[in-house]
Amino acid sequence: MAEFERRADVVWEGSLADGGGRLSSDSGVLKDLPVSWSARVEEPTGTSPEELVAAAHATCYAMALSHTLAQGGAPPERLAVSAVVSGDLGDAGLVITTSELAVSAFVPGLDQAEFERRAHDAERNCPISNALRGAVEIRLTATLES
Repeated sequence: MAEFERRADVVWEGSLADGGGRLSSDSGVLKDLPVSWSARVEEPTGTSPEELVAAAHATCYAMALSHTLAQGGAPPERLAVSAVVSGDLGDAGLVITTSELAVSAFVPGLDQAEFERRAHDAERNCPISNALRGAVEIRLTATLES
């Protein structure tokens, strides 16, 4: 399989507490998004690295679960995934502590127990989960819609 790269750039001006920046990606999907310290730890007035990690984790997990279900003969009709990334600002500085995934899905032909098994398999195969694993606690709640 071919290797690939994705790129994002930030231009930051000023100090950590009083400054701010603008985030853009090569694809153009992210263009001049505001980033700041206050958006990280106070009011979300722009995006933050933690919000972007949550977005990446939710998206990656949705793709991994869709693939896992389809490979097992039960393609999903609908997946709704959220990720909540939590951090702690303590004496050691800012640390990401958890990423909590929640998925609700409509998958004909599966019962709750089988869905949960496949949901956990997908989490173990999600590249973003694997990048976080060992440094961040990952929690998963999987609910099958009827």
